[in-house]
Amino acid sequence: MRKDCLAKLIVCVIAIVGIFLFFVKPLAFSIRQGLDLQGGTHVVLQAEDTDIAKVNNDAMERVVTIMEKRVNALGLTEPIIQREGADRVIIELPGVKDPDSAIKTIGKTAMLEFRDEDGNTVLTGTDLKDAQAATNQNGQNVVNLTFSDEGAKKFADLTTMNVGRTIAILLDGEVLTAPNVREPIIGGKAEITGQRTLEEAQNLAVVLRSGALPVKVNIIETRTVGPTLGQDSKDKSVFAFAVGLGAVLVFMLLFYRLSGFIADIALMAYTIILLLLLYLLDATLTLPGVAGIILSIGMAVDANVLIFEHFKEEYRLNRKTLRLSMDAGFERAFTTIFDSNITTLIAAAVLFFLGTGTIRGFAITLFLGTLLSMLTAITLTRYMLRLMINSKIFDNPGAYGANGFMLMDAPKREEEPNHAKV
Repeated sequence: MRKDCLAKLIVCVIAIVGIFLFFVKPLAFSIRQGLDLQGGTHVVLQAEDTDIAKVNNDAMERVVTIMEKRVNALGLTEPIIQREGADRVIIELPGVKDPDSAIKTIGKTAMLEFRDEDGNTVLTGTDLKDAQAATNQNGQNVVNLTFSDEGAKKFADLTTMNVGRTIAILLDGEVLTAPNVREPIIGGKAEITGQRTLEEAQNLAVVLRSGALPVKVNIIETRTVGPTLGQDSKDKSVFAFAVGLGAVLVFMLLFYRLSGFIADIALMAYTIILLLLLYLLDATLTLPGVAGIILSIGMAVDANVLIFEHFKEEYRLNRKTLRLSMDAGFERAFTTIFDSNITTLIAAAVLFFLGTGTIRGFAITLFLGTLLSMLTAITLTRYMLRLMINSKIFDNPGAYGANGFMLMDAPKREEEPNHAKV
């Protein structure tokens, strides 16, 4: 039993330390990073009422959906598109190389119109089925349009009635091209020319495929975070994380010795599990999120401190064995740990549901970190302490063996006084 417990403890410690040393850095850098950690562009769009369309909840939901389609179609990595308030949409484009082009593309209303020479709009973007960029036989960069069945019929009627005349193709009120109709087009396809580059044609195809915005939107804020500034923020975050974790590990080791060592091992396991969860949940890590992780590490230590202090009281004052003192310490500390963590979890939930942007990132890391800190302190720390006690490393609990196990400068328990017989 004694050797078995010691062997389990050694295997557990080696496994956790090994996994931590080999995987903490790769895992941390594999988590999706926000705008403030890798640079990019932050855009705020505001919708406004027009004579044609009014801003309402349904219109804003459609704006968000269309923006998601546009941004995703541009191939930008890990964008963030979210609604803010009643009439705003926030778009974050981490790592974007050409912010001006991206902003121009996502900000278009994309109202496509086909007009005859009399100025009558016969077809709109709602009649489109698809739009793809290509290079035609003449080497021109074009956008090939494919109409829906109803749109194909409208286009055939339009070209039939306007042979020898021009048809203007407009996007957001601006004429893209005005070709002359030589013969009726009945195949349900058309071609937009005039794009200087293939990339420009691809961007136009993106906005046409995603559809027109239901309301007018204006870009009211644009903020660019350079790659250098993002890398600087990342380096400082890594440094802060390392210093915070290192300081906590040293504190626990100095003040609680081998008990602190066990808590440090549990803290390493907690860190790896937290980073793994963030990776599996595809969470976006931002500077406030890093702050949430560091704060949750402090809370994990707080739980261990409560447990160890009750542990000491039970051993020193109530004259119990190490095993009984440990169990009593965990039981006495559980209520306090549970209450304090529940209030933190409630606060994190409120921040998540009522907050936006980076506030929600902070709430996610704080919620997960708090939950994990409570679980690891109550389960993993207790399990390893029990293995250590059962291994009977400290055969003389009344002397310095027990002091080295859980205290610093802890006095020995007082013995019962001997009274001389009269």
